[in-house]
Amino acid sequence: MKWEENVRKVTPYVAGEQPKKDNIIKLNTNENPYPPSPKVRELAARMNLDGLRLYPDMNAEKLVNVLAQYYHVEPSQVFVGVGSDDVLALAFMTFFNGEKPVLFPDITYSFYDVWAEVFRIPYKTCPLDENFCIRKEDYFAPNGGIVIPNPNAPTGILEDIRMFEEIVAANPDSVVIIDEAYVDFGGKSALPLLEKYENLMVVQTFSKSRALAGLRVGYAIGNKKLIDYLKDVKFSFNSYTMNMPAIEMGAAAVLDDAYFKETVGKIVKTREWTKEQLKKLGFSFADSKSNFLFVTHEKVPAGEIFAALKENGIYVRHWNKPRIDNYLRITIGTDEQMRALVAFLEKYFV
Repeated sequence: MKWEENVRKVTPYVAGEQPKKDNIIKLNTNENPYPPSPKVRELAARMNLDGLRLYPDMNAEKLVNVLAQYYHVEPSQVFVGVGSDDVLALAFMTFFNGEKPVLFPDITYSFYDVWAEVFRIPYKTCPLDENFCIRKEDYFAPNGGIVIPNPNAPTGILEDIRMFEEIVAANPDSVVIIDEAYVDFGGKSALPLLEKYENLMVVQTFSKSRALAGLRVGYAIGNKKLIDYLKDVKFSFNSYTMNMPAIEMGAAAVLDDAYFKETVGKIVKTREWTKEQLKKLGFSFADSKSNFLFVTHEKVPAGEIFAALKENGIYVRHWNKPRIDNYLRITIGTDEQMRALVAFLEKYFV
């Protein structure tokens, strides 16, 4: 068919399975197991829905101002979007337009190569070392931009912020994006580096630590000029991406810092308990600083464990990809959910 010759064909990103079943334990998409802040729920209950007949604030000023105050930056340094995926996709479109390849790890968030393909951006993946760590020397090569998550996904490994400063400093002609979707679970943010480097942008999300994956709120922080370029592309593409409830409830979530820290603390405590239990069962893994573990078993193939868990209503993530096909990514759930996971595995390995 002739019309197909003009179709842009890409292999799409594949998200974790969203099962339509009751009474399952869902540990496959790194969602927060706890509800959003009570302030978010209170606001939702009294929200005046008559306002939905109007367009939302295209600048999302209420949310931008709250984030700027929280992170001690100027509002002009903050950009918000529909989840960090929206922010990152717009960043790819805005900053990665040269002939040199964009660099990112070979084992990482699997949306990066999809965006590169759909926007026709040349890219090169840089292999992690045998311990799944970044080799900083790979990012000292000529490039058209760099994007690296910290902690990385799906490995959960946190890299030293000093290494990222070396990478940013070595690439003054490229925009370097640090994707910090999981940084709240034990990482140190690269945000302080913004005072020294105008080519750095830090991206975070409300989907993990703030328990608002269903609301879709993400944001970037960088210098004003960089953020202005990002806004120009956004407003040329779709001016009203942030809806009114997301702006209002997102701001409420940021203002409830006590609940945020309490929830993150519970997840970290459960993560550390789960590490000890899985070690006893013969699993090995890097020291994750995220809300998930990336594990492999000493005897049983990951694919077999994945299938057995799923058959018994416990969903984790498995990729049939080189280097990681014998690993499972297990999201940290509630204490009850993780005890059920461990109890099943104890019986399974008998």
